[in-house]
Amino acid sequence: MALSHQIQSLSSSAFCLLPISRPYPLLAPPLPLNTVARRLFSFSLFHLFPPLATSRIQCSTISDPKAGVSVYKPKSYEVLVADAAKSLAFALEDGKLRMEIEFPPLPSNISSYKGSSDEFIDANIQLALAVVKKLQEKRQLRACIVFPDKPEKRRACQLFKTALDSIDAVTLGSLDDVPGSPLTTFFRSIRNTLDFDFDYDDEGHWQSNEPPSLYVFINCSTRELSLIEKYMEKFATSTPILLFNLELDTLRADLGLLGFPNKDLHYRFLSQFIPVFYIRTREYSKTVPVAPYIVNYNGALFRQYPGPWQVMIKQADGSYACVAESATRFTLGETKEELLRVLGLQEEQGSSLEFLRRGYKNATWWEEDNDFEASIEWRS
Repeated sequence: MALSHQIQSLSSSAFCLLPISRPYPLLAPPLPLNTVARRLFSFSLFHLFPPLATSRIQCSTISDPKAGVSVYKPKSYEVLVADAAKSLAFALEDGKLRMEIEFPPLPSNISSYKGSSDEFIDANIQLALAVVKKLQEKRQLRACIVFPDKPEKRRACQLFKTALDSIDAVTLGSLDDVPGSPLTTFFRSIRNTLDFDFDYDDEGHWQSNEPPSLYVFINCSTRELSLIEKYMEKFATSTPILLFNLELDTLRADLGLLGFPNKDLHYRFLSQFIPVFYIRTREYSKTVPVAPYIVNYNGALFRQYPGPWQVMIKQADGSYACVAESATRFTLGETKEELLRVLGLQEEQGSSLEFLRRGYKNATWWEEDNDFEASIEWRS
């Protein structure tokens, strides 16, 4: 099933970039804040300022991947997949073993699981297969796609048989392959029985006696993160692992709650995973004392390994312009502050208005607590 037939274009969630504020060379001369603010307020409540005069480039044409990008606006998921595969290839060449890829699997108007869960599950499967296929064009490897359980694996075998057959050296696995306690085994048997899909003749077709050189985990929930850790300890202690579109920041927020793994899972396990291709879009609004009184603006936190972390702001043409970059990961609060700074909407430092807007804490627990982390890879 062709990727382009299943996934819509990125026209509603594409990307682009602008001037920089961290210890890296400027990609374009910075604009005065009052100029940026005039551009902002000259439009209606629902629009941002027009595109800045920066040259548009695709990530796939960057001559120096460590320098970041000045403009990023992929026109299709095919370009997005190619860029993700390129970043993954760079990370593997550098000997990275624990990696993460995160980008919207569907257009932004139905992203963050606001649509049907099956749409996101199916989109992630297709995107993961497409990234593996692109990666195999750059280097030889055997990939194993790991599903949350056997029913999900069986469903993928049925729906994506043609796509799986088109990729060489790919095998399928599930977290059920990890031996569990007698109670866990009992509940798994009940689940498999209630699945009412007992046989699928081709399910064993995507198995191999040769060990994979890359494990790709997809469509896992918070409760299954601990199973990924056990899977790694049993099958992939020295084999590269990729967490693909798991929305780890969303899953981390559940850690420590009743019925979920404790926060130590992030400190000892998730902190090992370096984001090699990361796009997280956010929508913001701010009240101002002049018309239009409420300013809506969109931003994104972006990273394409081995380039730096970049904060980007959405422009009227759907592109995202870079406003800051750093060698280390921005927190969500820092991302918002950089966007306010470039828009000229930041309160005076140390003022009561700044404290009232930001509050006592402006970072999540996993962004603040770093003394317990076994690794800082996820920040680098």
